[in-house]
Amino acid sequence: MVDFLIGLFLASLIAALFTTRLYGLLFWYSMNSLMLGLLALGIGINIDDKAMLLTGVVTILIKAIGIPYVLKNLSHKFNFARQIVSGIKMQYSIMLVPIILVFTFYLSVPIVDMIHTNANYVAISISSLFLSLLLIMEHSDVVPKIIGFLALENSLFLLGTTATNGMPMLVELGIFFDLLMAIVVINLLFHKEEMKI
Repeated sequence: MVDFLIGLFLASLIAALFTTRLYGLLFWYSMNSLMLGLLALGIGINIDDKAMLLTGVVTILIKAIGIPYVLKNLSHKFNFARQIVSGIKMQYSIMLVPIILVFTFYLSVPIVDMIHTNANYVAISISSLFLSLLLIMEHSDVVPKIIGFLALENSLFLLGTTATNGMPMLVELGIFFDLLMAIVVINLLFHKEEMKI
C-alpha cells in the first residue's frame, strides 16, 4: 500500500510538471498532498503513532483541500490566466524528468546505504525535491511558482516521513508553521501581481 501511495505521489508531481491549465495544476497538487496525507495515515497506523495520524488528517484537510481551494478562489478573484506557459519546451521537459529520476537515484546511493529500511522511498523523495525545483524554475507566473514551493515542502515532508518512519511532532509543527508563512507570502505575491495588472 505504501509503495502504491508513493508511486501516485511521484506520478501526480510529474503530471503537474506537464499540465498547461491552472486548475489542472491545482488538481495535481491536491492529489499530491492527498497521497502524502494518506501515506502519513498509513505509517501512523503501522507504527501506532497518534501524532502521525493527526498529521495525516491535518495534511489532507489543509494541503489537499484548503490550499487548492484558497488558490483557486484567489486566482479567480484576480483574473489570472488559466493557461500556464512553461519556460522550458515540452520536449526538453520530457527528457529532463527521466534524467532527474536516474540522477537522483545515483545521488542518493550513499544515503540509501546508511538506511536499511525504506531505502527506495528516500530516493523517490529526493527525486521529488528535484522535480519540485524544476516546477518552480520552468514557470514565470506566480501561481505555478507557489505550487512548486508547496510541492517542494511536500517532498521534504515525504523525505522526513519515509527516512525516519515518522517525525517528531515538533518538526511537523515547524512544517505547518512554514506553511502558514507561505500563505502570507502567497497573499503578498497575489497583491503584487494585482498591482501589475
